[in-house]
Amino acid sequence: MQTLPSCPECHSEYTWQDGDTLNCPECGHIWSQQETGAPQDQGLVVRDANGTLLADGDSVTVIKDLKVKGSSSALKIGTKVKGIRLVEGDHNIDCKIEGFGPMKLKSEFVKKN
Repeated sequence: MQTLPSCPECHSEYTWQDGDTLNCPECGHIWSQQETGAPQDQGLVVRDANGTLLADGDSVTVIKDLKVKGSSSALKIGTKVKGIRLVEGDHNIDCKIEGFGPMKLKSEFVKKN
């Protein structure tokens, strides 16, 4: 599955491709992939809660208290996570959190440091 880049004007993630051009249904902007500098096959694209692109090895901060399955304690807002690894799936961040151990997080609940 190919992931298309977000719109450079309004940052909508709902872009669609028509031949060599990319189109944004929200603002109507039309551009080519050469303008964005994006290769045809980008691989895994993961964005944080603010829309910032994440990469392997980045540090992130949890932006919401999260319940942890199988634990009586919760992951608190402001918890810093270093050295993340991006993976395919619903929970697209693998990491180790001090005091919790290995965890999988959803990118929508973190922001890049």
